[in-house]
Amino acid sequence: MTSFRPLRTLIHAAAALMATVAIGPAAHAQQGSFGANLATVEQDGFGVYLATVAATARGQGISQNTIDRVLGGLTVNNRVIALDRENVSSGPAVTSTGFSSMATYLNRHNTPARISGGTAAMRRVGVLANEVERNYGVPAEIILAIWGHETAYGAVKGSFDLPQALATLAWEGRRRDLFEPELLAVLRMVEQGVPRSDLVGSHAGAFGNPQFLPSVYLRLAVDGDRDGDRDIWNSDADTLHSVANYFRDAGWRVGQPWGVRAYVPNSVNRAAVANHVTAPVCPRVHERHSRWMTVREWRELGVIPQDPLADDVMATLFEPDGAAAPGYLLTQNYRVILEYNCSNYYAMSVGLLADEISR
Repeated sequence: MTSFRPLRTLIHAAAALMATVAIGPAAHAQQGSFGANLATVEQDGFGVYLATVAATARGQGISQNTIDRVLGGLTVNNRVIALDRENVSSGPAVTSTGFSSMATYLNRHNTPARISGGTAAMRRVGVLANEVERNYGVPAEIILAIWGHETAYGAVKGSFDLPQALATLAWEGRRRDLFEPELLAVLRMVEQGVPRSDLVGSHAGAFGNPQFLPSVYLRLAVDGDRDGDRDIWNSDADTLHSVANYFRDAGWRVGQPWGVRAYVPNSVNRAAVANHVTAPVCPRVHERHSRWMTVREWRELGVIPQDPLADDVMATLFEPDGAAAPGYLLTQNYRVILEYNCSNYYAMSVGLLADEISR
């Protein structure tokens, strides 16, 4: 790829470059140096896009020095685009529900190593984690389960340059509404003092122990050790406080479990308890849950929680692998886990990992 030209130059050349980009691959295919020319067009188009981001950033009060440090020298990362488009599913077995097997997913993700890593992490940071639980009302084991799922308790935090990854995804355009604000948030992070060298994470722009997006970092990261730095990359205290703050902000209800295993007799009429309300977000996730009823009402139908759950708690029935497989009564706190990652597979694996860590 060609080297990145200064943003100021690109602002003045934007109109001409847009015309060049509009030529498209078909025209360049007639030229002998198709690959090189296409790379030039791609990089020039990327530069034009970054010039518009820079203008937006300046309009938001971000200094030119920060813009140059963060955006200067960036190139398109085609590996990021490939990963974003890639279907990451490895094709687990499909059950009678029409969905991939939850049991298969759990076997891959809640491994003995991840569980033992969680218990080891609890031994190491247990005093701190319990203090955080007292301050925020979020169970220590839930916080550690998030840490375990996101980065294997800090072992795997990603190696992509965040500005490059976010700029690439925003420029590529399929999800610009998501990634351009995150790119601007990265600029604000640096403006507020986060070192440019710390901006390393996943191909999708998440970073640090809890894999926060930049906008989440700006809003919810906490300086737990009170050293003047919200260091979710290296500080256990900042990491645990920040995850707990995220969950408290999302509405975690103190004293309720995320859910419990439940005995569900064959006599339960699943159609009669089906949910007919379309969720405003992640509807495909929520459509798999029953309507909400009190635990008392579930007991009257013969659905019995296998762990303590107060009769007045609202719960929804979830049978991820069908009626013949384990069922669960989920509380509103399950929905809080979904706020972190809107996937039943993810939320169930976090809840069940937390249960293992707390044993």
